[in-house]
Amino acid sequence: MGGHVYKHLDLTGSSEVSSDDAIKRAIAKAGESVRGMHWFQVLETRGFIEADKVKHWQVTIRVGFRIED
Repeated sequence: MGGHVYKHLDLTGSSEVSSDDAIKRAIAKAGESVRGMHWFQVLETRGFIEADKVKHWQVTIRVGFRIED
């Protein structure tokens, strides 16, 4: 029987550098304990403003990972 089964996990990464860096941080941290991650979807992007400048980014992503056979 072919096909795969996936589970979804929502994560929020934070970075003072960029929204891309926030995503990479979230995926890297999850990779320490979650195996088989295959894709992600950006659900929400937020930022914190301080002194009229972007202080940091927060990005919430949904990660799909394959349930092992």
